[in-house]
Amino acid sequence: MNINYNDATKALNASIQKAKELNIPVSLAVVDTGGHLVGFARLDSVFGVIEFAIKKARTAVMFGVDSDIMGTIVSGAETHGYGMLNSNEGLLTIAGGVVIKNKEGDIIGAIASSGGSPQQDKEIASAGMAVLN
Repeated sequence: MNINYNDATKALNASIQKAKELNIPVSLAVVDTGGHLVGFARLDSVFGVIEFAIKKARTAVMFGVDSDIMGTIVSGAETHGYGMLNSNEGLLTIAGGVVIKNKEGDIIGAIASSGGSPQQDKEIASAGMAVLN
């Protein structure tokens, strides 16, 4: 099962609201379980973070954990991780990519934010994920 467009839009809108509350211009991406873009938003004044949002979302959905957790796994394994991070159009293992699950606990996609600090990006993406749970 994959996230549908209507749910992706709900998640984006909740994340946009959180970003505006924090006064942080961000780019937001929602991907399905295949890492394909389902929805995207770019707030005014954002520069240069479009691909980061997409890469964080792809990282989360590909590994089934939030992007920062994958970063901890890679660094904890004491591996360079270069091949993995640059495969599949590149991945990004810093905070901001959050897995989205349905009510049964199955992963249906991921949402990511890029433009704030890593912690702010995770908070913004988490707001989008939370609206669907």
